[in-house]
Amino acid sequence: MYHIIVNPASRSGKARKIWQRVERVLKDGKIPFETHFTCAAGDATAYASALTNQIRDGYVDLLVLGGDGTINEVINGIVDLDRTRLGYIPTGSSNDLARDLKLSCKSEEALRVVTEGRNIRDMDLGVVTYTVEQNGERRNHVRRFAVSSGVGFDASVCEEVARSRMKKVLNKFGIGKLSYLAAALHQVICRPKIPCKIYLDDREPIYLKRFLFTVGMVHRYEGGGFQFCPDADMQDGKLDLCVVGNLSTFRFLRILPTAFRGKHLRFAGIDAYRAEKCRVELSEPMWLHTDGEVPAKVVAVEMYCKKGMLHIYH
Repeated sequence: MYHIIVNPASRSGKARKIWQRVERVLKDGKIPFETHFTCAAGDATAYASALTNQIRDGYVDLLVLGGDGTINEVINGIVDLDRTRLGYIPTGSSNDLARDLKLSCKSEEALRVVTEGRNIRDMDLGVVTYTVEQNGERRNHVRRFAVSSGVGFDASVCEEVARSRMKKVLNKFGIGKLSYLAAALHQVICRPKIPCKIYLDDREPIYLKRFLFTVGMVHRYEGGGFQFCPDADMQDGKLDLCVVGNLSTFRFLRILPTAFRGKHLRFAGIDAYRAEKCRVELSEPMWLHTDGEVPAKVVAVEMYCKKGMLHIYH
């Protein structure tokens, strides 16, 4: 039995038609399934939690039809990671997880990977603890991420895209990822640069006077194809990190397009690291994202990686 969590609003509603094709294949093949449609933010998390809360025997097979954001909601709801197997039919505008896993964006091919059960890969799972300050009081919150988590510039881009009408328009023409590029140009020009400290494992702190962003990545791609960490390994139990700061706006604008090919790391002011744990302390609140989902503005974050905790059809 496959429990299928469908986000019909993905890609500006095109996912509903994709689901209809998938449903027809399942019925024609007499494959048992149960469908769970999301209607609002948090629904996918609630479904995943309910379906994995009391697994008695074997495994629960969850199949997600949606984008990276839907995957993020699902992994934050899974209660028993050891006994949950995850399948994915990508229907989002960025599909960064599918890009790194080399999963087809053709729904029938992606479905076949799951139903034929050729291979299940144990994939690392990222975890971030973030600190929010409200009314002089600080509180910590925890979220998981499959692809990446970042604070600063890349999270500000995700926040802008989430409330942008442009993304919906571009999605209709199949070029939704251009909304990320437009937001990136706007954010790098307008967003203020602030001081911060970054701690990697037990090393000496990194101090940046004009901080742009830090991203911790399990996979190589985020934001519609940016390879901020081109050497990220989804199975090494560590985070690959890209730290950017002390760059002029004009210089960063010139460098940014090279990140699509992972060629940005040769420039001064952009550094790559690999660590088991990363902590970022900010001088003022900045946006945080997990797989493109933006929960809050934060004053501090701590990221780490759990090795091989996600079992995904591949």
